[in-house]
Formats: sequence, C-alpha cells, structure tokens
Amino acid sequence: MIVDFNTLPDNARIWIYQSNRPFNEAEKTEISSKLSQFLSQWTAHGSDLQAGFTIEYNRFIVIGLNQDSSYATGCSIDASVHFIQQLEQAYNVDLLDKMNVTYKQGEHIAYKALIDFKKMAKEKAVSANTIVFNNLVNNIGEFKEFWEVPAHESWHNRFF
Repeated sequence: MIVDFNTLPDNARIWIYQSNRPFNEAEKTEISSKLSQFLSQWTAHGSDLQAGFTIEYNRFIVIGLNQDSSYATGCSIDASVHFIQQLEQAYNVDLLDKMNVTYKQGEHIAYKALIDFKKMAKEKAVSANTIVFNNLVNNIGEFKEFWEVPAHESWHNRFF
C-alpha cells in the first residue's frame, strides 16, 4: 500500500538509491509512476507493506517502509532490488553501485567514484566541511538529520 513519504514515521526504514546522473523531468515523472505502481503492490508474505517514496535532487530514489505495520522480508527486499535493477536498465543509470560519492559543490550536485573523491580530499579539492550525502542512514529520522551533512560528520571523514 503506497502512502505519502512525508507521512511515514521517523522510525520507518529507508533504502536510498543514488543515480550516477540526474533524471530529467520526463524520466522523473515516469519513475515516480513506476514507483507508485510497484509500492502499491509491494507485499511481504501476502501482507501489504505501507511504503512511500521521494526523489530528491532528481538523483536519489528514497523508499520508506513503515515497519510499525509490517516488516520487509527477504523476498520483498529481493523484489524491490529487482525493481531497481529494472529501472537501471530502462533508464541506463547506475542505482546500486555503492562505490561512489555524491556531494554538493555550491548548488551543484557532484558524483564521483570513491577513489576519485579520496584523491580530491588528499588534494584538498574537497574538505571535511564539504556537504556529502550519507546514504547509510537507516530510517527517516536519520534521513532528516544526517543525510546531508559535512563530510566530517559521516563515514566520509576517514578521507580527511
């Protein structure tokens, strides 16, 4: 069962999928429609899952699941990953590659391979105060507080 992402409780589990490129408006509209369709039918052992989504900065797909009503199971998580893989193929994007860093350069959202970000840190092209997207947050409360943070407040701090 799909719900408005903004109505999910702070303890709702989330999955963040970052794209290697921004989605254009047509893609964002199509992806939103596909997400709505998938989440409206998403179940765990036959029970509806109360889930919502948001697409942030035309680049991040964030799926939230209210675990107060039902938990995701291995099969339901596999189904969601399979759905994300279908989006990757349909839009020729990488959404599952975790070896990349997305960060802000002013108002611009930059995307670099982890090795390149590490090199940039060493060369002082980015700093410990660079705003990074910490996609390791686990729930909506953490997403609100700790998703967009200075690098020194996230796992990225090891590069500085």
